[in-house]
Amino acid sequence: METPRSGAITLEVVLRFVDIAADALADAREEIDALNVYPVPDGDTGTNMYLTVCAARDAVREATAGQAGADLGTALAAFGRGALLGARGNSGVILSEMLGAIVRRIAAAEPGERNAHVMADALRRATEASYAAVGVPVEGTMLTVTRAASEAAAETARDPRARARDVFAAAAAAAREALAHTPEQLPALRAAGVVDAGGRGVSVILDAAETVLTGRRPAPVTEPFGSHHIPVPTGGSSGDLTPDGPAYEVMYLLDADDAAIPVLRRALSGLGDSLVVVGGDGLWNVHVHVDDVGAAIEAGIAAGRPHRVRVTHFAEQIQAARGRTAARDGRCVVAVAAGPGLAALFEAAGAVVVHGGPGHRPSTGQLLEAITACGAAEVIVLPNDHDSVRVAQVAASTAEADADGAIRVAVIPTQAQVTGLAAVAVHEPGRSFDQDVLEMTATARHARQGAVTVAARQAMTMAGPCEPGDVLGVIAGDFAIVGEELYAVATDVLDRLLGGGGELVTIVAGADDPEGSLATRCAAYVEQHHPAVDVVVYDGGQQRYPLLMSVE
Repeated sequence: METPRSGAITLEVVLRFVDIAADALADAREEIDALNVYPVPDGDTGTNMYLTVCAARDAVREATAGQAGADLGTALAAFGRGALLGARGNSGVILSEMLGAIVRRIAAAEPGERNAHVMADALRRATEASYAAVGVPVEGTMLTVTRAASEAAAETARDPRARARDVFAAAAAAAREALAHTPEQLPALRAAGVVDAGGRGVSVILDAAETVLTGRRPAPVTEPFGSHHIPVPTGGSSGDLTPDGPAYEVMYLLDADDAAIPVLRRALSGLGDSLVVVGGDGLWNVHVHVDDVGAAIEAGIAAGRPHRVRVTHFAEQIQAARGRTAARDGRCVVAVAAGPGLAALFEAAGAVVVHGGPGHRPSTGQLLEAITACGAAEVIVLPNDHDSVRVAQVAASTAEADADGAIRVAVIPTQAQVTGLAAVAVHEPGRSFDQDVLEMTATARHARQGAVTVAARQAMTMAGPCEPGDVLGVIAGDFAIVGEELYAVATDVLDRLLGGGGELVTIVAGADDPEGSLATRCAAYVEQHHPAVDVVVYDGGQQRYPLLMSVE
């Protein structure tokens, strides 16, 4: 049995890989964007692949966070689903199918099966899945690079002494070699003097896998991979920026029976090009370039239930890639809200809301979209959740890099919904940006936060063991109380929060307290036992937490 050091795929290896792959794509993102001339020169391939891997990473981290019993199967399932749900653009959707095929093969490995064989077979299946997902496969693209990598992996795995690390080292080297030859296969690349952008992204990911398993890092990028340009059309009219082919990119998630997909593929293939349909087991990610947006969406409706529909007009996107973005002005707060009532509170304070919460935290792409779409020159992000802080920071740095100095983004690391409410309450657009961020940050830090929830499984907490159905009191993110009754635990939390003093208590009722009776009783308790403290009660509608509380 191989050890992690020798190349076995363990939970630890998966966690390291998602971090290193995301960081590697972040470093290469601008370079890959600049290589993007096929199928549409919209300068977003690196960004799309980066955000797709970030979505997979975030899903893995959420699935394994705080779970001592988290296993490899849980992480792999989360990885595949996160990539599918978070895939962006043509390259991101294809990449999600590749990653999904790989994790499914790893999860299906038999006890005693050689790791080298498993990984070589996983890369083979990734190649087959990516070719099958594309309506009309084209050589000289990320498909070609992936196939070359899988063929090298298979050859290496034939050696009975080979390990997973040897397989990925061979695959990464073959990918770099195949990438260098992509201009010979695709005229658009040859004319622009670049290698394929998606192929470069695949190469970066395979390099990351090699680094995780061997500790070696690839040599710095030199020609022919780096220092490329996108030829800027001349002539002056906006029509010069319109790509040959369909004018719109349409993407959506689709809930549909597997049997409906062949009909969908035929319908969409007749409407445009760059068709990619990936997924399975009732959930699909659909991507196509068309002129008739309505017909593409109607085809999805005929097949099942399309949702998270995204439509991009290429001419506008290419202008943005050339730096011709509309002038930004003003300041905006982007806040993650865990329930409809909380969303209404943040919106009433003037914030742009991104819906999230336990079990469905927002992806990097969703936060990036909110930051860029608000049109402000200065943006303050309130993630309002410990596990969403890193996601928000990635979205913020990506937005600033894409805007080339036209936008400033600050992430206030609010750990809970109630600390976000405290921060947005002191937001003042009339102050300087730095002063506003400072005041909001200080207020959030000084707000002591707690909550009550009900244990869903047996676990060991800071307050001792708990059983399903036990009431848990949360203070500053830790389970500090284990009890039997919601009101008793909630008032205990309030007493502890008020032990250090305070002037204002905020109580937010959750979906499990629809009439607000528990929140009202707790407010009355504060008024009786802490008469010098003001109390406000809101209907938050958040799941899993009957009450959220803060003391300022």
